[in-house]
Amino acid sequence: MSDVILEMRNITKNFPGVKVLKSVNLSVERGRIHAICGENGAGKSTLMKVLSGVYPHGTYEGDIIFDGAPQEFGAIKDSERAGIVIIHQELALVPYLSVAENIFLGNEILGRGGLIDWHEVNAQAAELLARVGLNENPTTIVGQLGVGKQQLIEIAKALTKDVSLLILDEPTAALNDTDSEHLLSLLRDLRDQGITSIIISHKLGEIVDIADSTTIIRDGETIETIDMHGPDATQDRIIRGMVGRSLDSRFPERTPDIHEEIFRVENWSVMHPTQAGRVVVDKASLSVRAGEIVGIAGLMGAGRTEFMMSVFGRSYGRDASGKVFMRGREISTRTVREAIDNGLAYVSEDRKQYGLNLITDIKTNISSSALGKLVTGGVFVDGNEEIKVADQYRRDLNIKSPTVAQVVGNLSGGNQQKVVLAKWLYTDPDVLILDEPTRGIDVGAKYEIYEIINALAAAGKAVIVVSSELPELLGLSDRVYTLAYGRITGELPVAEATQEKLMSLMTIEPNSTKEAAA
Repeated sequence: MSDVILEMRNITKNFPGVKVLKSVNLSVERGRIHAICGENGAGKSTLMKVLSGVYPHGTYEGDIIFDGAPQEFGAIKDSERAGIVIIHQELALVPYLSVAENIFLGNEILGRGGLIDWHEVNAQAAELLARVGLNENPTTIVGQLGVGKQQLIEIAKALTKDVSLLILDEPTAALNDTDSEHLLSLLRDLRDQGITSIIISHKLGEIVDIADSTTIIRDGETIETIDMHGPDATQDRIIRGMVGRSLDSRFPERTPDIHEEIFRVENWSVMHPTQAGRVVVDKASLSVRAGEIVGIAGLMGAGRTEFMMSVFGRSYGRDASGKVFMRGREISTRTVREAIDNGLAYVSEDRKQYGLNLITDIKTNISSSALGKLVTGGVFVDGNEEIKVADQYRRDLNIKSPTVAQVVGNLSGGNQQKVVLAKWLYTDPDVLILDEPTRGIDVGAKYEIYEIINALAAAGKAVIVVSSELPELLGLSDRVYTLAYGRITGELPVAEATQEKLMSLMTIEPNSTKEAAA
């Protein structure tokens, strides 16, 4: 049997007016982990959609050879029958069904009389959840879980199928370092079992750590394939291939100019929206000053997103209590409108679900949070002014689109994130909360987002950054708060913070003596 399980030869794919893939070639060896790297919009996900049948045979040019045989997949079910399973970056779970129902949807376990054997479904789902490191009851409704946990459910679902080639598109984008390492360990185990994996990721440290080979795609063309066991298989080498140049630093230079306190939250507590008696955020307090970037670190489930969402207009949970102050004056943030009117803005970790309307254009998305600014005569939106405003943000934030009439769903992830930022910047907030601002974004686009964040701080804004990437928090922040089990467990100036110190504070058990010391 050939050592090569997959060959994609001269794959070319066009969309109206755009050639996304230009004679791309890919060769993947059996029983290996093969990474694909490139900037947002380089064509990585498009190539995998061609392979998996999302874009069926006849809609592209080129040949696919899998397991030594030519393939002409007409749909995803055809590629799955051949042993190819893809986990897309966009989650495909049904939020109103349970975890177990989602895992076995379309692949149900039947018992007597052709009825679903729910006992066996839940038992096998529990085993799969344990395998991917997710400690959740299989009967839990998926919509109650965060995006990170939903990603793990997608992986568990893929493992129910007879897979010989597993494709993972940004599998750790929603995971913190600990959960990411668990997933990478799982991929190593699958490799040892003879399962081949293709992983698309912007986390270059993970690529260097786990991949056997890496193919770099730039502007829809294959640049090179690197043997990751060679001496020059470094992050800098990958970056040069991705962006066509070296990046001297991952974070732009910044000299902090910090002034008086702008924002403070005291003794904030929030209950779980459906589980009675479960405290998700427990008496958390923080403050941010003008010109300051404050980071929030915590493991998945620590309550970071829940804390920020509940402060921003009670967007999460119930029975929220505590006080919020803006420039020393207590304010109300009981609704999103009140939060916005009082100078708060919140960029969600899930930009596609909560941050953007993917079927409308750039200008409509940018104006949506402050539409009142564009109303004339108390009734009508000034369309010309709307275009003018949106086009100014397009230029200022370097949103790569020739026009603000472009549909947002057609933009790359990095450009979508810039549209979300523009939308909230248009509200002219005093405090900007950024929840996972660079999730699923390539290294070049990250640098541009970091420059925007630094510019906001330089303009006197108070910025809060929630991130699962500790190097990102250490590279951006002036101070870092840590959360564990819904409680603030530490606060460190960045000059004193290290990944080890932060991780120690992020893993403090409730009522621990370490917590009191912190």
